[in-house]
Amino acid sequence: MTDHADAKPHGVAAPALAILGSLVSVNAGAAWAKGLFPAVGSAGVVALRVGLSALILLVLVRPWRFTLRRADIPNIVIYGVMLGAMNLFIYRSFERIPLGIAVAIEVTGPLAVVILSSRHARDFVWVILAGAGLWLLLPTAASSAALDPIGIAYALAAAFCWAMYIVFGKRVSMLNGGQAVSWGLLAACVFVVPFGVSQAGGDLLAPAVLGGGLAVALLSSALPYTLEMKALKRLPQRVFGILVSAGPAVAALAGFLLLGERLTTVQWLAIALVTLACGGAAATAGKR
Repeated sequence: MTDHADAKPHGVAAPALAILGSLVSVNAGAAWAKGLFPAVGSAGVVALRVGLSALILLVLVRPWRFTLRRADIPNIVIYGVMLGAMNLFIYRSFERIPLGIAVAIEVTGPLAVVILSSRHARDFVWVILAGAGLWLLLPTAASSAALDPIGIAYALAAAFCWAMYIVFGKRVSMLNGGQAVSWGLLAACVFVVPFGVSQAGGDLLAPAVLGGGLAVALLSSALPYTLEMKALKRLPQRVFGILVSAGPAVAALAGFLLLGERLTTVQWLAIALVTLACGGAAATAGKR
């Protein structure tokens, strides 16, 4: 895949803005989702987000038009289950700790994939930075004593699922026309909806809840994925990775502006360290 390293500077502004819009949309959706927790719980919101996203994508892509090889089915199922579990765990984390901190922990999953695939010792500088950031967020650190350890554990579980989602997503990424994402979301839907129904029951079908769930699905899935796909066509992979690494900082700002979540100076420092580690890993990976 071409890295577009010779992309002209003036051609980077629009896709960079698209990435910024994607980050804002994802985290606005997360904040909106958190507002729905009192009505249907985190599992209920995940069921709405994944279920509605799967329905929208099935209608748009119609993946049954393409031939699906038997050998791809196990990978698609695992890919979808990891996607669903990642959403369940991170929304559980959102219930207990601020958005920015949860996302900062979660992004260590894809960071681990990058580092573990590296053969360069210099890349372990990013491991040290990320590790320092995570240490500052642990309940053993004086600055993070107020953080719920269960919330941190959920975020770490989401990080693991995100790493597995990347690994198995790569295996099915060559399928035609968004087929992998469509079938993966359907598998995720089958996995997560029972959790949502057991937690919220018939409340999931309330018009106001359905409307809120649709907003979450559009803000957290449909719109950001569309913006990212457009940006990927015009941005070097290295630049794309660096821009996306700002996710934890944007999440922290969204939590502050939309939910009134206030972080300590040390917690902001921890988020900055993780963000720098992700951006640095993306930058050095793109050069090879």
